[in-house]
Parts: sequence; C-alpha cells; structure tokens
Amino acid sequence: MADYDVVVIGGGPGGYVAAIRAGQLNMKTALMEKEEVGGVCLNWGCIPSKALLRNAEVLSLLNHAEDYGITVGDIQPDFGKAIDRSRKVVEKLTSGVASLLKKNKVEYIEGTGVLEDRNTVAVREADRTLITSNIVIATGARSRQLESLPVDGKVVITSREALETRDVPARAVIVGGGPVGVEFAYLWRTYGAEVTIVEMLPRLVPLEDQDISRQLERSFQKQGIKSMTGSQVKEVQVHGQVARVTVTNDSGQTVIECDKVLVGVGSRGNVEGFGLEEVGVETERGYISVDEGMQTNVPGVYAIGDVTGELPLAHVASAQGVTAVETIAGMEPPKLNYELMPKATYCRPQVASFGLTEQQARERGHDVKIGKFPMIASGKALALAETEGMVKLVVDAEVGDILGAHMIGPEVTELLGELSMANLLESTTKELGWLVHPHPTISEALKEAALAADGDAIHI
Repeated sequence: MADYDVVVIGGGPGGYVAAIRAGQLNMKTALMEKEEVGGVCLNWGCIPSKALLRNAEVLSLLNHAEDYGITVGDIQPDFGKAIDRSRKVVEKLTSGVASLLKKNKVEYIEGTGVLEDRNTVAVREADRTLITSNIVIATGARSRQLESLPVDGKVVITSREALETRDVPARAVIVGGGPVGVEFAYLWRTYGAEVTIVEMLPRLVPLEDQDISRQLERSFQKQGIKSMTGSQVKEVQVHGQVARVTVTNDSGQTVIECDKVLVGVGSRGNVEGFGLEEVGVETERGYISVDEGMQTNVPGVYAIGDVTGELPLAHVASAQGVTAVETIAGMEPPKLNYELMPKATYCRPQVASFGLTEQQARERGHDVKIGKFPMIASGKALALAETEGMVKLVVDAEVGDILGAHMIGPEVTELLGELSMANLLESTTKELGWLVHPHPTISEALKEAALAADGDAIHI
C-alpha cells in the first residue's frame, strides 16, 4: 500500500503549487526539493530580477528628476545594496511558501528525488524511500550551453550568476534578445553600463508582435542600448577579466570587448540523472512529453513546468501543477491553451501580450482587423511622462473576437489580467469598448484600442 497519494519532485512555482493543491484536496503529499523551496523562479529568476528592476526604475526617476521639477543632489547608486534588497524579498517569499506547505500538511523533504519505479521515489541524500500512488516531476530547466559560448561563471555568465553579481559591468554583451536579455539590458544600462544585445533573429523579443519589437528597439536606442539583430556570436575569447566577442552578420564581422557576457539563449529540461530512463518516461528534444492532463506515457507519472518544454513561464508551471493534481483527483480541469497564456517582460517600457500576433493570425487564414491606441494619447501616460508605446489588438473582423493583444508601455503587464478575463468570457471588442474604464488610467488604452478596431475610437 502506498504511503503517499502524491510525491512532487521539485519545489518551484509548478511543484509547490501542485503540492499545495494536493494538500487542499486532502491527498497525503510530499514535496522534494534539492536546493531552495520556490525553485529557480523565486530564488534566482522571476522574483529577484523584478526586485532589481524596481531599483532600476527608481534610479531612472532620480536621473530624470529635473523633468518633474525636482532637484536632486549627487546620486550614488549601490548595486550591491540592490542585490541585498532582492535577497530580502526572496527570503520573505520563501518563508511564506514554507508556511503554506505546512498549513496544507505537505511534507517537505530536502533532497534529490530518484525514480526507482512508477511508484517509488528514493531520496538520494538520505537512506529513505517513498512509496506513492502518483509522482509529479517538476524539475525545471537550465540555461542552454553553446559551444561558442562556454560559460565560466565569472566573465561569461548566465542569469543566475548575474543575479548574484554585486557590481554592474562597465561593458556588457548580452547574447539573446528575449525577455531575459532585454530585462538585463535595461537594468545594467540604467546603472551606467555600456550594453550591446546580440540577437540571431531579425528583431528583439522575436516572439512578440512586430510592431512591439520595433517600438522596443526605438526605446532602447534612446536609452543608449545597442541592438545587433540578425547577428550571431561566432566565438568568445576570455583574457583575464576581459572578453572579446566576435559577432557575424550580413555586414561582416565585428569584435566587441566587454567585461561580462550574459548568455540568455534559451533553456533545456532537467531530465537527466533521476531515473526517467529506468522507468521508461519518454522525452523529446530534451523535454518530458505529456498529455493534456500532464501525464507522461507512464501511468501515474506526471510532469509539469519548464521540464515539459511547453512554455517556460512560472504562471504556466503553476497552472500545469493544478491541472496535474486535479487530474489525479479525478476532476476535469479545463484544458490549458498555451497560445492564450499571458506573457510579461519587465524591461522599460514593459512588454505584455497574449494570443496570436498579427502575422500569425493572417498566416492562419483569419480575416483580421487591428485596433491601436498610442500611449502618447493617454492622459495617465502623459502624467507619468512615459509616453512610448501602444496597445494593439488583433481582432476577428467578422465576429469581433480578440485573437491577440500586444502592448508596450508603462505598467502594461498589469493589463493582462483584464484581457485574459475578457478572452475567457468570450468578450468582443464591442464589449471591451462599452466597458467604462476609470480615468485617468493606463487601462483606458484597452478601451480605446477596442473602439479603434471598429473605427470608433474617441481620443485619437
């Protein structure tokens, strides 16, 4: 007879949420984590990076205080103290997660879980074996290593080392123009670094809508961030504390000297070394394959989060965790639609989106209409003195359904909840345009963009 109903391997935002949900459903649950509860996201990713980005926002405001009629004396930013503040934020959240696990009667085990069979998990660091009816694998992912970019953890680093570095590099090359790359570019540039982003694809944040990418590139250029799109790093040579980065593109070859090279070019699932092969769990391209209920090909063994390769976002991992546990409980959780998952990037200006881009919608044969509202026409954006950006809605021309929303501007990540709810309730641009939004707020840009899709915008 099994000792546990559910054993979760990995305590990140997928794993701990799965464990808590299992506890809520009165399942006897154990959560196993080899490092820190909260996983990479809480300890070395989402949370500390956002705390540091808040520091950068405050510093940026101080640097532009004259624009607001405020005279500020000698500004002395201390990045080490910013790091200290980010760690305090992390400590508060990790202690909170630990309390939630205890409240929901989840047994927390420090150690590495190894699958011995579909019902047995051994704890590598202790002479202990857990017998369980179900296993949920939430082992996450790690930065992808490239031969041309050998990470040494000192000069050539990943985001994890970057979040521990107490000094901002004077010169930095960031390889990868996705969310990690553009967030660190904004952070380091605000603290005075010379930053160059090298992106292999033709534009920054290449998974976003083209209009959003173009706006971000213009904004970054104004901030003094150099972007080399359509470019590839051929090699990196490290000499002491200096790196020489060779970049190739259609214009030829360029060598850039810098003090830090940040590698942010994707990830791969943590699928090695804990018994997947022995149990027969199938993987594909370095990730665990799962069905709609998050079950692997082995009955009773589930996988959630970045290790599935579906969409490497913390809130997606949490949603998958709930889906897996509710499937185990015999419930019928709603199917997750990864295209409609909200995506948020916290550089300045912020980038936020969900659903199809304009290009994707047209390629799939949709008859689309577009609604746009520029931030320069927003009273709140003008009051904030942050007028770069827009809200863009991709709309089904016949029905008015919102196929996608793409935003860049001040605090636009906070608008994703409303758009996701509108989509869930099958709202159209008519309904979003009818809805009275408070004035003055950035959210009014959603209403105006919806009205613009039907040619009825009031303020443009």
